[in-house]
Amino acid sequence: MVGYIFKRVLQALPVFFGTTLLIYFMVFAMPGDPIVAMFGDRGVNQAVYEQLRAQYHLDQPFLVQYFYYITGIFQGDFGTSFSGQPVGDVLAATFPVTIRLALMAVTIEMLVGIGIGLFAGLRKGKLFDNSSLVMSLLLISTPVFVIAFVFQFVFAIKLGWAKPTVSGAAGFTELLLPAVVLSTLAVAYIVRLTRSSVIETSGQDFVRTAYGKGLTRQRVVRVHILRNSLIPVVTYLSIDFGVLLVGATVTEGIFNVPGVGRTLYQAIIRGEGPTVVSFVTVMVLIYLAVNLITDLLYAVLDPRIRYGK
Repeated sequence: MVGYIFKRVLQALPVFFGTTLLIYFMVFAMPGDPIVAMFGDRGVNQAVYEQLRAQYHLDQPFLVQYFYYITGIFQGDFGTSFSGQPVGDVLAATFPVTIRLALMAVTIEMLVGIGIGLFAGLRKGKLFDNSSLVMSLLLISTPVFVIAFVFQFVFAIKLGWAKPTVSGAAGFTELLLPAVVLSTLAVAYIVRLTRSSVIETSGQDFVRTAYGKGLTRQRVVRVHILRNSLIPVVTYLSIDFGVLLVGATVTEGIFNVPGVGRTLYQAIIRGEGPTVVSFVTVMVLIYLAVNLITDLLYAVLDPRIRYGK
């Protein structure tokens, strides 16, 4: 297992360097001057212009700029935004909010999606199964911003069960409504994935053997059917968790969540190159870590999968 993890980490290094190099190129090596764009129509003093270019290494060749950037990343220095604020402080302020929001959304997805999908799969063709398919199709067909506005109007404004927008503290109770909105689309997909996987697994020989040995239905469902049906669900959840961690721009914008997606969108609009590059670098690291953890979970769910030497 340790050897497999070490091998995966080595495989992730080219992905990390290649992705960060590409992102850095897209932000800093494209036509246009970020210093001039930052000042806009006001113009910039030549001395200040030269000072800023030297401070952000923009007067150096592109590969030298990237070397300074990646060296700083390995030293824990994510650079400074054009406004003078350390990017590390921005990350420290926004990522905890997004992590709380993502964990809440994924918890809802697992509890609701897997629960409904399992129940529907065990009752194939019956009323609950057909109803779950219709509801999941309805959720998949509805844009997330429509669901967000409807939930905000009904549950926050009309019923008063939640706040319509999130404050700067962004506590768990304030994030509950945005988390529910974020989870709706994923819940629909997880219901369908779990249902189809449960139906397929229920017809396998080892399930019939388990019943033939006299095991109770509850034990067969829990140990044999559900456990072996979760592999595609875990794959989807890992991808979705990575997406949630890098921010949900639309939902965070509607509910005024001070998270990664909203902050990254504002940085792009303002032309804050250092902030954009650093945020995307952290996103790449998150995706690589989530993919590794997902591969390790496969061995936990399916005893046939073993990562040997």
